[in-house]
Amino acid sequence: MAGSRFEQQMADRLRTLTARGLQRDLRASSIPGPGLIERAGRRLHNFSSNDYLGLALHPALIARAHAWASEHGAGATASRLVCGSLTAHQQVERKVAELKGKPAALVLNAGFQANQTILATLLAEEVAGPAPQVFVDRLIHASMYEGLKSAGIIPKRFRHNDLDHLDDMLGKARRSSPDSTLFILVESVYSMDGDRADLACLCDIADIHEAFVYVDEAHATGVLGPQGRGLSADPAVRGRIDLIMGTFGKALGGFGAYVAGSETLCTYLVNRCPGLIYTTAPPPSVLGAMDAALDLLPSLDAERERVAGHAELVRQTITGWGGNCAQSTTQVVPVILGREEAALAAMRALEAADCLAVAIRPPTVPPGTARLRLTFSAAHSPEQVATLLTALEPVIRSCQ
Repeated sequence: MAGSRFEQQMADRLRTLTARGLQRDLRASSIPGPGLIERAGRRLHNFSSNDYLGLALHPALIARAHAWASEHGAGATASRLVCGSLTAHQQVERKVAELKGKPAALVLNAGFQANQTILATLLAEEVAGPAPQVFVDRLIHASMYEGLKSAGIIPKRFRHNDLDHLDDMLGKARRSSPDSTLFILVESVYSMDGDRADLACLCDIADIHEAFVYVDEAHATGVLGPQGRGLSADPAVRGRIDLIMGTFGKALGGFGAYVAGSETLCTYLVNRCPGLIYTTAPPPSVLGAMDAALDLLPSLDAERERVAGHAELVRQTITGWGGNCAQSTTQVVPVILGREEAALAAMRALEAADCLAVAIRPPTVPPGTARLRLTFSAAHSPEQVATLLTALEPVIRSCQ
């Protein structure tokens, strides 16, 4: 049977991945407390979570999720355009628009879905023209690449954070196709390297070439910028970015995604974006957690300082040992080890020392840059960070 042949092909591919140290497996976990994770009965210090502010277990988020579920029900019951657009959605969207300094915002079901479906919608010929040109930092998230694939677009990739390269590419594109719609796609904080885009310079370049700027703020929202508003809230760029998207599943402690932009942009997405039109709307409990997190953000400066302090201490210590943390300046600190086998061995060594630091391997990162991806949270204590460093030192020194 054809199905049997297909099963065999999948099994063969999995064996190949296993031999190359690239197979992934799901491992059941629980969250017994802030900064912790439990697997197979073992409690570990969790340095792989994106819960940067420790809000996933915050009583205010849990209480409002419960209250909104009790008031509005367990589900939204339909897609937004049918009858699933609740007053709760609109309340959260007003708060997101204010947070990002934009006239309008929309809530979507997940960050991956948001990037994929929004890009496919915006790059449609009816608005972007017959031959839009899309310029992307080569390290943008996989969800953006999937959105471009859905739109049938082959992007033009510029070197990571090399805006001179971008400027040159845009200039050539504008001269050769003066009527083309130009798009620039970046992340404000890169999820695997922990470095930042220079958004002020990027906006200056976009203004010169009349390009649409799309910024993914998933790893900046909540942690960086004034009151955790993200790097897009910097006075030098506020109001200059055409579209800002981000998630509620990282520093905001919950689930879901948002997009913020002009009234026209958001209205167009409501009418044409499949990922909003053809899916059940986010449920009231999820919206309640979103709402509570947005209310808390302005009061969390001490938590943001704690996160930054943890990350800076670890970066300085690792580089002092001769380790490689790339260009990280944020709560995401990679420890570049090179080979997949080295990253997996390092992960196992840290787990033996009661620390979870997941190995990240190609294709998530470029070949030859397998790493431990360390992330820091306001929920981590100084003692937990000290435990991590004690476990890391022999790992770093053994790789030199």
